[in-house]
Amino acid sequence: MNQFSSGRAASIGAAILSASIMGDAMAQLVPDRLYYGAGRSIPMTIEAPSGAGAVEIALFAPGATEPSERASAEAGRVDLAGLFPVLWTTQKPALLYAQLIVDGEKVGSPVVLQPLLPPAQAMTSQTRRIEWVERRDGPYSGLRAYVDQHVLLETSLGEIEIRMRPDQAPNTVYNFMDLVDGGFYTDVIFHRIVPSLPNGHSFVIQVGDPGGRGDGGPGYLIDLERSTLPHDFGVVSMARTADPNTNGSQIFICLSRQGTAPLDGDYCAFGQTVRGAEAIQAISAVPLADPGSGRPVEPPVIKSARLIPAPPFGEGPGPVQANAAAPAPR
Repeated sequence: MNQFSSGRAASIGAAILSASIMGDAMAQLVPDRLYYGAGRSIPMTIEAPSGAGAVEIALFAPGATEPSERASAEAGRVDLAGLFPVLWTTQKPALLYAQLIVDGEKVGSPVVLQPLLPPAQAMTSQTRRIEWVERRDGPYSGLRAYVDQHVLLETSLGEIEIRMRPDQAPNTVYNFMDLVDGGFYTDVIFHRIVPSLPNGHSFVIQVGDPGGRGDGGPGYLIDLERSTLPHDFGVVSMARTADPNTNGSQIFICLSRQGTAPLDGDYCAFGQTVRGAEAIQAISAVPLADPGSGRPVEPPVIKSARLIPAPPFGEGPGPVQANAAAPAPR
């Protein structure tokens, strides 16, 4: 397991603040640090211009349209544990989003509040399907808190913007964001492209080995996380070997629901493309040197990968859909 960069939360906050100040939102809730031990204060900073209006913070469960908790606040320092005692008293800790609200409007990116809990352990059954061993009554150690961001892949065939889904696979999401923030994916090629399975359904495009061979990674492995996010078109998931706990840096992007539905539950889906369907389909259509392995003649490349501000909770574009007029594989 890798040691996540403790300074990334600060860099995320600074990037978000810069973007917010330059844009229309001009306000942002920023954690003072990345980790908060259970039962302690949760200091954060509300950056908002004077005279902006009434300031509130709302807690949202993933997918909710209305907040589960809401509290008034003021610009400057704030203690989320004081505003929301339920963060420490709950008997069922679950991931939440803390959203800043100014004058009745959501502003800035939400803060992800990930409870630190022992994850279920993945094991392979005799049928080669994944089975899960629950770690019941594990300790609730605290929170990991960071400003939500999207990942923007600038590829040689266009941009792909990915919404993270920490509600589905929080450790996988954080690992991926940490690699992106560290420049891991710069100049990395799409080494495997499977535009069509024997049944005719589109499958995946795969990337994430710095060596470009398909067997490389970041120098560590992370365990498979249980995700219920369906492998639809544009969904981003972790590539691995037959051992479920060999995830690292290689990811694949799904090309069709029909082709990748069998991966549900066995692979960790953790992101959704919200912009860049054309780029995905262009990558899937490049000529292949070896259709058996999916090796392209001239592999498309990720020229850069970076973190960008996420929209306020519940806002922004939804998942992309496959273009019916997608270019045919060559």
